[in-house]
Amino acid sequence: MSEAEHGTIPNQAPPSIKMPRGVIALGLVSLFMDVSSELIHSVLPLFLTSLLGVSALWVGIVEGIAESTAAIVKIFSGAISDFIGKRKPLLLLGYGLALLTRPLFPLSQGFGTILFARFVDRIGKGIRVAPRDALLADITPKEIRGAAYGLRQSMDTVGAFLGPILAMLIMLGSHNNFRLVFWLALLPALLVVLIIWLAIDEPAPKADPVRRPFPLRRDQLSRLSPAFWSVTVLSSFLTLARFSDAFLILRGDSIHLPAAYAPTILIVMNAVYALAAWPAGILSDRIGKRRLLTLGIAVLIVADLLLAWGDSIPSVFLGASLWGLHMGLSQGILTALIADEAPAELRGTAFGMYNLLSGGALLLASVIAGYLWKQHGPLLTFSAGAAFSTIALVGFLLRGNRSSLPRS
Repeated sequence: MSEAEHGTIPNQAPPSIKMPRGVIALGLVSLFMDVSSELIHSVLPLFLTSLLGVSALWVGIVEGIAESTAAIVKIFSGAISDFIGKRKPLLLLGYGLALLTRPLFPLSQGFGTILFARFVDRIGKGIRVAPRDALLADITPKEIRGAAYGLRQSMDTVGAFLGPILAMLIMLGSHNNFRLVFWLALLPALLVVLIIWLAIDEPAPKADPVRRPFPLRRDQLSRLSPAFWSVTVLSSFLTLARFSDAFLILRGDSIHLPAAYAPTILIVMNAVYALAAWPAGILSDRIGKRRLLTLGIAVLIVADLLLAWGDSIPSVFLGASLWGLHMGLSQGILTALIADEAPAELRGTAFGMYNLLSGGALLLASVIAGYLWKQHGPLLTFSAGAAFSTIALVGFLLRGNRSSLPRS
């Protein structure tokens, strides 16, 4: 292993290495799917609470069930993509399921339909995410992997703030017509499937699938390194401090932000996220990923405190901005670390395991946040997030000084 991999000198990404075309295509897929998803998600919490009469606790339960469903599916889809040596068919299946669920949101007349739609949509997400992240590693040289994951994450997040902008404009122009917003979410989802079909290729498998052992066997899972598990546990614990961003929208509602302007919180958060993710990825290839992760956790603590104690529109928007900065400083870097630490033939499985544990933590975090919100309001909800963030930071610093947690 090189000195850079041990962390004694910074990594230097050769400027001659060009970003593969497939990374751009995967970034566009993420961008348009996030436009579609955020058109729905940016107004769904208020649709549930104001039109369907659902409590904040049930909003948290819906989000937790939806995301944990995706996490459970990810482990199997990632392993299957390793086993068959192909990622693209699973991408088409996963994004295709998301497309099929889109009409259910505007047609819904009750909570059950929304829950079913979110459930199926998240199954689709579970099918596609681990193979997508593994495919990105398959086609990207290690020297620019931080930049590649940062670019994909940045493009993903551009979609995540374009979606709320469009939702806000549609809500303003249609006198809060939630169902029209949901219908228009169908169009970018259709474009995603076309991009995958026409513009994404994958490398030929390096081994005969007949001779490849199934990745979820114990002897195969034992090949995942302690450094991989350290990153996975850290990410899972951070999720407890960074529950569903549906609570950012509810925080805006708690300070009497009009429903039509509720998506602006996600717009601000995701704009900062998008601006930070790619530069952070490029920087991580040069100075090391560990330093940026430490900074990112510290930023999340400040964000949670502002969202807990700030009781004005500027303070809430500043808190949402710092939340986005934290995401930019952590999410692409964490996935790049998973790609670095996993054997090439087990990347899908590694990403599936990583997402499984993070998704389980999100279920717990969303239910806890929903309960705290219902019983005590936003103060205790975001204060708990700050406490979890502080514990994660201390644990990260202590364990990093005496373990195999990657320093690159």
